[in-house]
Amino acid sequence: MKLATYKDGSRDGQLVVVSRDLGTAHYATGIAARLQQVLDDWNFLSPQLQDLYETLNQGKARHAFPFDPAQCMAPLPRAYQWADGSAYINHVELVRRARNSEVPETFYTDPLMYQGGSDDFLGPCDDVVVPKEEFGIDFEAEIAVVTGDVPMGATPEQALEGVRLLMLANDVSLRNLIPAELAKGFGFFQSKPATAFSPVAVTLDEVGDAWQGGRLHLTLQSSWNGRKVGLCEAGPEMTFHFGQLIAHICKTRNVRAGSIVGSGTVSNKGEERNGRMEWPKGYSCIAEKRAIETIQDGKPSTEFMKFGDTIRIEMKGRDGQSLFGAIEQKIAPPAKA
Repeated sequence: MKLATYKDGSRDGQLVVVSRDLGTAHYATGIAARLQQVLDDWNFLSPQLQDLYETLNQGKARHAFPFDPAQCMAPLPRAYQWADGSAYINHVELVRRARNSEVPETFYTDPLMYQGGSDDFLGPCDDVVVPKEEFGIDFEAEIAVVTGDVPMGATPEQALEGVRLLMLANDVSLRNLIPAELAKGFGFFQSKPATAFSPVAVTLDEVGDAWQGGRLHLTLQSSWNGRKVGLCEAGPEMTFHFGQLIAHICKTRNVRAGSIVGSGTVSNKGEERNGRMEWPKGYSCIAEKRAIETIQDGKPSTEFMKFGDTIRIEMKGRDGQSLFGAIEQKIAPPAKA
């Protein structure tokens, strides 16, 4: 099934069930008002939502209305936890190679992860508001999962059983703030503003056999200012699957229902063509494009995002239809007082 949260003037919005074709929706008020309620009581409430979903798809829901992504908050407008990994080691290799730095061996066996702000997510069509262009504004197209309860010490296989929903994410980065923060040895903070998520979150059955071994084997599309810049395959080159990422968190603590875990920037390896490395599938963040340019030409030539720029992130199923709806955002300065 597909679930979204509509804006209603409150912090947490109203839960709606969305049809498979993203054409219609129905408030889930009679079952649950908020997505977090469903995650807290999944075995009891999700079958009821599934029944409503099937009725909606059959065109028999009496109070259905046209679905409008612009009315959506993030599926979980605020969450108990947002932990973002860097599961595509090719992304790390590119960035490090561009600055002539080796990737530590442990990066291939132990996932990188940071804990981001989870109290103020962006809706899929909300502006990305940044104080200054000079901060180095970058998009990051990612896959994310929402979990149920997963106990401390869970194995990767056990952790996979805790995956409840899939989403897309735009994990915005302020690249020019990152070096100074990392130099402190305490990780990202101001360089990671609010993250945006896709209009809908979907259950695993919606993606069929594209979900294999904790990886989503579909193409993630990124379009910057209307130009397609990324057609990256999300499955084959994901070094750490979602079970491993969740288990990484579970090493020393429980993961509670409503936690969101991100994949990190989806990234694919380059190919050698006529003695030169090329990246035909493009990129899912500008920092990677700049790393590619540095490797090829000795310096980056692509600038980061400016006010007025747009980013669109979307993934289509094997039938060619949009699975999650699209993240469509504009970069904007703060409103004048």
